Amino acid sequence: MKSRLDTLLGRVTMYRLMIVVLGAIALVALIASALGQLFYTPLQLVLSLAVALVATGFSGWIFALLFRTRAHLESSVITGLLVFMVFLPTDAPAGLVLLALSGVVASASKYLLAIRGRHILNPVAAAAVVMTVTTLNLSGWWVANPVLLPFVAVGALIVLYRTRKLAMGLTFVVIATAIVTVRLVVLGQPVLDSLSLALGSFPIVFLAGFMLSEPLTLPPRRRQQLLVAAIVAVVFSIPYQFGPVYSSPEIALVVGNVVAFAFGQRRGIRMRFLGSRDLTPTSAAFDFEPLQPVRFRPGQYLELTLPHRGVDSRGSRRMFSITSAADDGSRLSVGVKLAQPSSSFKRTLATLEPGATVRATGVAGDFLLPADPGVPLVFAAGGIGITPFVSQLAERSRGVGRPVDVVLVYAVSSPEELAYAEELVAAGIRVLVSAPDAPDDLPPGWDYLGPGRVSAEALAAAIPDLHGRWAYVSGPPGFVDHVAHEFRRAGVRGLHRDAFAGY
Repeated sequence: MKSRLDTLLGRVTMYRLMIVVLGAIALVALIASALGQLFYTPLQLVLSLAVALVATGFSGWIFALLFRTRAHLESSVITGLLVFMVFLPTDAPAGLVLLALSGVVASASKYLLAIRGRHILNPVAAAAVVMTVTTLNLSGWWVANPVLLPFVAVGALIVLYRTRKLAMGLTFVVIATAIVTVRLVVLGQPVLDSLSLALGSFPIVFLAGFMLSEPLTLPPRRRQQLLVAAIVAVVFSIPYQFGPVYSSPEIALVVGNVVAFAFGQRRGIRMRFLGSRDLTPTSAAFDFEPLQPVRFRPGQYLELTLPHRGVDSRGSRRMFSITSAADDGSRLSVGVKLAQPSSSFKRTLATLEPGATVRATGVAGDFLLPADPGVPLVFAAGGIGITPFVSQLAERSRGVGRPVDVVLVYAVSSPEELAYAEELVAAGIRVLVSAPDAPDDLPPGWDYLGPGRVSAEALAAAIPDLHGRWAYVSGPPGFVDHVAHEFRRAGVRGLHRDAFAGY
């Protein structure tokens, strides 16, 4: 069930998913308004939504022209939907003008509040701070109300699950709800009423699902994201005022954005394309030269951006595990599955000319090896899921000395799909190949595990000390879920996953 959900959600880009979910919430709000369940009229909602979308779409296009880059319509639509839900709906001409100005400020922040290609603040939060502090257009976060809460909660759950940020979102929701509830109880409200008011009338769930989770303003590591979530929750929940500045959800989020920026790669990543080479009949390696130093740890990924004409539903950004060694500052490499029919992104990638300059939004990921190099490990890779392990094993190949004791289970659809064989041989580890047919010629130290799905029994028979190893599983969601289950049945010491949902 989980792997089916991962596969289903993975077919839709995060931009499209956000548009669908936010659009559904807007539609529910319109219906609730027509039924008299909201304070705002259907006309106010329709006019405000239209103005927000037009303002962010048009201003996003203008700013893209001014900064000589390609406009991102889907990003502008998401910004417009969020502006619509954060600022109060209106049908007054003056109010609609100020709402449009709010959308323009949000678009401008993507370009003006950026350092070396990476924007710092959530655009809508930045606009809300500017418009509220100047008293031009006060934020209202009207989407936080008991009528819409069930729909907002479901939508937030979908987004956080898809982005694998459930722990971060839950951290924010629990801390913020607890503090707000205690505050209300201290003021004399009954506990249950306080809890209901905190969740139903404060934008806790909405902010967690649709704004705190924005990937471009998150730090790269999971523990850093949890810390940022806690900081935002505290700033969000405790009232304060300094002159014209008083506590608000947008200021809390901006504070978290600044902390997150301090953790991450403090610049957009620009790289020069060096060339590609075939790995298997259906996959290839792509090599890039960073134009500035890029810090990463083996097992992490980068999000590559390739603006191009005719962008399909998969979008112009894609995450790829880095396969080059962490101490090789002259090259960043990724391995890519190029099965047909291919997405517009991969077609563009496959036709890049050497010397072309491309960008990545950042490096992130927690699929990291234990700090102790003496911990015995077992890797399991499904197809192109071998990529994070290539970088991790490169340290061993280059004489750094870690990891020390590794067994790799490599599952492929055919022996011809064994990618990075030379790198694996150079690492000197034991490799167990799972494929429908036995390979004709395996390198020394490689064995054929057999056909069919990997089972706990086959793993235990091939790796007698399996129960004493930490397991790392990488590949498509179905493969990761199945093999993780079999590893648990076999009694491994610990388990880490890296599912390529939507790859």
